[in-house]
Amino acid sequence: MTQDEQAILWLAACSGLERRTCVRLLRAAKRPALLLEDFEKFSKIVLKEGQSGLYNSDRSLRIRQTEQAMRRLEAKGRFAVTLVSDDYPLPLKETPDAPLLLYGEGNRALLKERAFCIVGSRITPAWAEKTGQRIAKELSEIFAIVTGFAEGGDSAAIAGAIEGGKLICVLPNGLDGCYPASHASLKKRVKERGLLLSEFPPEEGVNKGAFHARNRILAGLSEGVLVLSAGERSGTLITANDALDYGRDVFALPYSLGERRGAGCNRLIQKGAFLVTDTEDILSVYGLHSIKTERVSLTAEETRVLEVLRTGGTLHAAVIAERADMQIFEAAAVLSSLELKGLAVKAGGNQYNAL
Repeated sequence: MTQDEQAILWLAACSGLERRTCVRLLRAAKRPALLLEDFEKFSKIVLKEGQSGLYNSDRSLRIRQTEQAMRRLEAKGRFAVTLVSDDYPLPLKETPDAPLLLYGEGNRALLKERAFCIVGSRITPAWAEKTGQRIAKELSEIFAIVTGFAEGGDSAAIAGAIEGGKLICVLPNGLDGCYPASHASLKKRVKERGLLLSEFPPEEGVNKGAFHARNRILAGLSEGVLVLSAGERSGTLITANDALDYGRDVFALPYSLGERRGAGCNRLIQKGAFLVTDTEDILSVYGLHSIKTERVSLTAEETRVLEVLRTGGTLHAAVIAERADMQIFEAAAVLSSLELKGLAVKAGGNQYNAL
């Protein structure tokens, strides 16, 4: 690390000062490295009498604290990227509340990739999860997929992008912990194939406000945000609103009227978000070519049923059979075949959606 990077590491991780104070100190010093060399000079200008750190005049102690912090990270195969590091993501750097320091574990090179965010509420319908997984897989040919680490929409994005390795998961806690705890094995896979990222010290757990802080990073890292599911007051909408504040593109899956799990998505579309049914809807916004996928061969019966699903939304198997002019047992067999081909998904209660 350069001297400037070390200075920000010490300031953000070792000084005990809140972020706003750290920012004021950096502005006063103009060059971060000067804070390591002559902290007491700038602390007298910025800090109030009696405030933590005011009398920290031991340069050797600051150096030792910084070296210890670096060794702790290196011992666990981690790294710290600071606001002045060459690979600090430029889109995030340009946001008004960019983190001074990010802790990472995994493929650091992903920080230089174009990034696109996919998120959704913890209670995401099966069809939306399947759609999100497919879109994440296809988009990861071009973008690093950015998401959180929760159940539902986040898990769908992870499942789609993890095999290709272009995946960044931003945590609401430090790298030592795992939230939810049930994702411990998944966390290991993400570390091995993609990148775990957090602005919180490694040992810090989930605190009040952690998810809001994390959401601004999700939006800040990305060129656009796709919302797979969101209720009227879903926390997922915070990420979308942050994206709008940062001038990012916002996309959403459309939902049937009355579907509470998608009310927030429909509201976003009403306000101007891009309606998405396929990866091409996102790529076209960026002037990119569609990703070529293998064409699936369909029978005449499968084609009929798929058309019914695509025009009718979520439908009960009996309704599908009637509209496709089939017996219920025939429609059931066709629906099973479409599920295997990744073109339909069961939505619960013997209802189905097209993918």
